Amino acid sequence: MAYYGQQQQGYGQQGPPNPGQQDQNFLWTVFQRVDKDRSGQISAHELGQALSNGTWTPFNPETVRLMIGMFDRDNSGSINFQEFSALWKYVTDWQNCFRSYDRDNSGSIDRNELKTALTSFGYRLSDRFYEVLVRKFDRQGRGTVAFDDFIQCCLVLQTLTGAFRNHDTDQDGWVTISYEQFMTLVFSLKS
Repeated sequence: MAYYGQQQQGYGQQGPPNPGQQDQNFLWTVFQRVDKDRSGQISAHELGQALSNGTWTPFNPETVRLMIGMFDRDNSGSINFQEFSALWKYVTDWQNCFRSYDRDNSGSIDRNELKTALTSFGYRLSDRFYEVLVRKFDRQGRGTVAFDDFIQCCLVLQTLTGAFRNHDTDQDGWVTISYEQFMTLVFSLKS
């Protein structure tokens, strides 16, 4: 709350608000609505209640947990207003991305749309693997991936790819590791 108050003090001295200040005022209003317990922090539960995936079902709790983890700079388990502002931009960017690949405007992405999206991100995966991804991230059993599950899919791919690249020292797409190294790799991932 002190952060917002500092913004307001500067507001009166600088004349009319610029678009950036208006955006911050809007975000502060949103933050206050989401912060149901008025703690000045948004928990994963509060964020999950506030987000919409466009399918009339609750936002994927695992996706919410991953996002909180990404933006929780002080490792408090919740996000403050500044962290929320960064998360808001992140979700908005993902939403725009999702909409650009949802060619039929169905509100979900099918296997072909997912392939188009991930290929544009630089992934070169087999058709069989795209089927695996859709099965893994299709919580509703419709053969498609909803917005929140799309974010989770992309975050998991990004995390696993980064971990793989750390072991792929010659960048040839192959690694040789022991079982214990593999287990250590998987269990030490921040996800």
